[in-house]
Amino acid sequence: METTLLAIGTKKGLWMATSTDRKNWTLSQPHHLMSEIPSVGIDTRGGRTRILVGMMDWHWGPTVVYSDDLGATWSEPEQGAIKFAESDETALGRVWQLQPDSEDRPGVVWAGCEPISVWKSTDGGQHFELNRGLWDHPHRSEWGAGFGGAAAHTVIPSPADDTVHVAMSTGGVYRSTDGGQSWEPRNKGISAYFMPDPNPEFGQCVHKIARDSENPQRLYAQNHHGVYRSDDGAETWQSIADGLPADFGFVMLSHPRRGGTAWVIPLKADSERIPPDARLAVHRTDDAGASWTRLDNGLPSGEFNAVLRDAAGVDTADPVGVYFGTRGGSVYASADEGGSFTEVAAHLPDVLCVRAAVVVGSVPAPAP
Repeated sequence: METTLLAIGTKKGLWMATSTDRKNWTLSQPHHLMSEIPSVGIDTRGGRTRILVGMMDWHWGPTVVYSDDLGATWSEPEQGAIKFAESDETALGRVWQLQPDSEDRPGVVWAGCEPISVWKSTDGGQHFELNRGLWDHPHRSEWGAGFGGAAAHTVIPSPADDTVHVAMSTGGVYRSTDGGQSWEPRNKGISAYFMPDPNPEFGQCVHKIARDSENPQRLYAQNHHGVYRSDDGAETWQSIADGLPADFGFVMLSHPRRGGTAWVIPLKADSERIPPDARLAVHRTDDAGASWTRLDNGLPSGEFNAVLRDAAGVDTADPVGVYFGTRGGSVYASADEGGSFTEVAAHLPDVLCVRAAVVVGSVPAPAP
C-alpha cells in the first residue's frame, strides 16, 4: 500500500505524519525528542526508503542518523557521519541540508552544513567527505552569517550533467560544472542592497534556490528581498517578484515534473517577518514567474508566524502535494498543488524542516 510520508523536523524533535489520501493524517509520537532537527532527507531511490536526519543533540552535538524501517530504528556511524579533520581547525555546527542525488547516481547524498561547507556521501548518507574545492575557496574568509548562522543551506545537483549549485547565507550562489572540484560565484542580477556595493560578485543573502524540472538551466531563487529566475544555469538572474505581495521570504519550491511551476510563501519584510497583512498564503507560478496565483484556501488569517526556508516541501504524487510548517508549530498539507490546505498538526515546536515522499508501508510508533 502506498502511503505519503511527511517528516517534520522541529526545534525539539522529529514528527512523522502519514496518509493514504493526503487529507486525513496520522501523526506519530516524537522521535529524537529535545534534539533540534534542521534537516531531513527522504531517499526513495532503488525501491528502498531511507530517512536521513540531521540532528543537533545539545549534549552530544550535531550528527546524521538514518532509518531504513520508517523510523522503527535509527543508526549512526560510530565516529559520526560528518566530521572535520583536526587540521581544519573547526567543528561541525549543524547539518542544514541533506539532498539525495539523481536516480542514476545511487548512493550519492549531499549535505550542506554550518560552518559553510558541502559534503558528499557515496554510501547513502552513512559517511560524508568534505568538498575541498568549496572549503578551500579563496572567497571563504569573506562569507558571512545570516540569522540562521553561516551555512550552505541548499545543494542541488543537476540530473543532466556534473553541474552542482550551492546557495549559502551569506555568500550567494556558487556553481560547479565539474562535480564539485571547482566553484565560481553566480549572482549577477541578484541584489545585495544592504552592502556598500549592491551588486557584488558574491555576498548576497540568498535564502533558497530550486531547479526547474524540465529545464536544468532554469533556476528560481528567493533572496533577502527579491525573487529571481535564471534561464542560463545562474549566469544571470532576473526579477520575477512582480505580482507578489512582498519580495521577502525564505521558501522556494519547484514542481517535480512540470516546468515553469514554482511556489513561494512571502513575508512582509526582513524587519517584519510575518505574512503580509497577517494573512498566510502560498503563491504559485505556472509560467516561470510571469504571473502568480494566491493560494490560501484552508489557511488561517491572523497568522503572525514565519515559514523558514526548509520548512516546506513537495511530494511526487499526481497532482503534486505541497506541505509547509510555521514557527508556531502548525503544519499544512495540500493534495492539489496548493488549491486547498488541511492542517496536519498544531502546537508542535518551531518547525525547521518539512519533507514529503510517497513510500510503501506505514510508520511505526517510536519506542517509549
